Amino acid sequence: MAALKILVIPGSLRTGSFNARLAAVAVKELALLDVDVTLISLADYPLPIYDGDVELKSGVPANAVDLKRMIGAHHGVLIVSPEYNSSVPPLLKNAIDWVTRVRDRNETFGQVFRERAFAIGAASDGKFGGLRVLMALRQILALGCGATVVPKQMGLSFADQAFDDMDRLKDPADAELLRGTLRQLIDTAQQMM
Repeated sequence: MAALKILVIPGSLRTGSFNARLAAVAVKELALLDVDVTLISLADYPLPIYDGDVELKSGVPANAVDLKRMIGAHHGVLIVSPEYNSSVPPLLKNAIDWVTRVRDRNETFGQVFRERAFAIGAASDGKFGGLRVLMALRQILALGCGATVVPKQMGLSFADQAFDDMDRLKDPADAELLRGTLRQLIDTAQQMM
């Protein structure tokens, strides 16, 4: 059987982003779990704001096609997102919207989401740990895209105090929650292979 491949996507480009830091911790944990892991930045896939007229006139942007193919090359995906105004940041939502429009031969729109496992996480300097973005992201992925989103999720509260000077999670309970979420993603992705 081929090695399990997991893609990690931080939903933030901000320098020093708590979510990018949490994504990096997840990458290290996945490597320890003997998974072939890839970390990307949405900065490498710049996209215009989704507009059906733009799509009709110019087609789907090449970066949306490339991002869809990157997702498609993996068995599972972890998305770690900041919370903007109690929801998903525009960068991430726009990327998801464009990827759902990419269709290779003999595929339906959004098929790449339906054929792999997803896990979600968030880091916030508040006490709720991005709970609202996790609810919104779960709705977008599961209901909007038809994705299998594992039940466990990683919500990191007080993220401004959660990392040590080596960018590891200080609290063992946070580290175990992350590992549990990743294990569930791995198990689900393996079942879907």
